[in-house]
Amino acid sequence: MSLKSYVDQRPALKRLIHWLLIPTNQARPRLWVSWFVNPFIHKRHSSSVVRSKVRLDVLPFNAFSLGPHSTVESFCVVNNGVGDVHIGSHSTVGIGSVVIGPVHIGNDVIIAQHVVFSGLNHSYEDTSMAIHRQPVTTRPIIIEDECWIGANAVITAGVTIGKHSVVAGGSVVTKNVPPYSVVGGNPARLLKQYNSTNGKWEKVSNPS
Repeated sequence: MSLKSYVDQRPALKRLIHWLLIPTNQARPRLWVSWFVNPFIHKRHSSSVVRSKVRLDVLPFNAFSLGPHSTVESFCVVNNGVGDVHIGSHSTVGIGSVVIGPVHIGNDVIIAQHVVFSGLNHSYEDTSMAIHRQPVTTRPIIIEDECWIGANAVITAGVTIGKHSVVAGGSVVTKNVPPYSVVGGNPARLLKQYNSTNGKWEKVSNPS
């Protein structure tokens, strides 16, 4: 039996461990976890940068990694409480962005300011219970290599954005984006695609 399975089968022990790691009703780990546990568990390349004003709400029971020459800019929030967060090499998470796992960001990705990635959703169906007390569901967000995500965009749970694609600023992306595409709007629609035959980016006549 794995350690995780052992703990999951013992609710009282699980609650105790959770309390030791995170203050009650909070998402941020206790300082001793951030200082003395996470640095030995999570993989951050020596050339990566996490600015001093980043809120790094990462916990040891889920993965967090940051690749070579990648930067998480000031006032960002990164949270792996309900799913792993991986950021590849030569990628930038812009000022004030929010990354809530499960999220996988590839290499050479540009993320502008105030972008929100949320791999979780709150259940709301039970009207006898407050929404924040209901279970959360998760679906991973995947941002493939070489993408550019414009400022104030929102990427919802379960979305994959294909390689070398662009998300226009202010877009709300609720569906997968094919590689080599440009999308925009709320909800985001396909605007352009790269034609490998003639080497040109072409407008989509009937965006959907």
